[in-house]
Amino acid sequence: MKRMLGALLALSLFALPAQATAAEPNTPTTSPTQTTTPGAPEVEGRSALLMEKETGSILYELNSHDRLEPASVTKIMTLLLTMEAIDAGALALDETVQVSARAASMGGSQVYLKEGETMTVHDLLKAVAVASGNDAAVALAERIAGSESAFVERMNQRAAQLGMADTTFLNCTGLPAPGHLTSAHDIALMSRELILHHPAIRDYTTIWMDSLRDGAFQLSNTNKLIRFYEGATGLKTGFTASAGYCMSATAERDGMELIAVVMKSTTRDTRNESAKSMLNFGFANYTVLDVRPAQALPPVDVLLGQSPTVQPVLAQSGRILVQRSQVNAVETAVTLCPDVSAPVEQGQKLGTLTVTVAGEERQTIDIVAGQAVERLTYPGILADLLQRLFMAK
Repeated sequence: MKRMLGALLALSLFALPAQATAAEPNTPTTSPTQTTTPGAPEVEGRSALLMEKETGSILYELNSHDRLEPASVTKIMTLLLTMEAIDAGALALDETVQVSARAASMGGSQVYLKEGETMTVHDLLKAVAVASGNDAAVALAERIAGSESAFVERMNQRAAQLGMADTTFLNCTGLPAPGHLTSAHDIALMSRELILHHPAIRDYTTIWMDSLRDGAFQLSNTNKLIRFYEGATGLKTGFTASAGYCMSATAERDGMELIAVVMKSTTRDTRNESAKSMLNFGFANYTVLDVRPAQALPPVDVLLGQSPTVQPVLAQSGRILVQRSQVNAVETAVTLCPDVSAPVEQGQKLGTLTVTVAGEERQTIDIVAGQAVERLTYPGILADLLQRLFMAK
């Protein structure tokens, strides 16, 4: 009799409208960190900033929004747009580019391209990333956008999309031009975009020495940290008499990558030492941790489902930046709905994982259905009812 009543109850529930919640976009929140850790880095320069790549957290800053000349650090945006064109299929590494008279006429740092010479995109990228070739940068810009001026329009559009409110680009090289300005903050933003979404750029920015033209022209990286700093991954140096010595230095250790920007330093050595000091500070005081539930997530009951339960999973992996002194203060809490009505969509939100550090909420991650569960049909319920009745006998 109990089995009969249960089956009749299931039929009555089936007549009620089922509610299925669409999966909500997961937007984990990581609070940007302004360090108060003792022993702040020693920086010799007008402006500086230290950022952690994955979360975008700021660990140290000095006059970070001052608008200054970036010199060849400008080429980070040139590299970003080039890598985006490659990833979009609009440009190929093995494609050859013919050098224009204008590209060949660029002064400053160069690889001495000749008008009419052809060079692959791969080699032009090397020339920009390793030797800071102004001629190579213009050649890439002209190939991608048709002219340097059109490419510069794209640079400024991309800067606006990235929130680089301090930035105005007037060329793709960083050669002095009145009004060509950016900030340490904005350089960190475009550096992060480049290394976060285009990791293949490391194939170029980590080169210490190489060559072009079948070995006839030697390249040596202008970023000496590549050779002399553990974990260095890039990114770009710059110098003009008016801009001073500038740098966006990136390095990775133990799964954490940092971006150290220095602007308007007085010498190459003080610039490099300032970048190293910030990187050392970041690696010594911070770490990035994976976050996950303390225990395996239990199945969630599905009402009127073709499967009695659905397995919840994290919508995405979670990682947070914490001070090393707070590693043991990281805690996670799971909130799950007790049951859900069929049909269940794959990715449907079932709960949340909340991450706290020393009691302060730092991140929330959606917990979602790992698979879809269809709703039982009338024939399905009747078949289940009959099976139960026969099993009772």
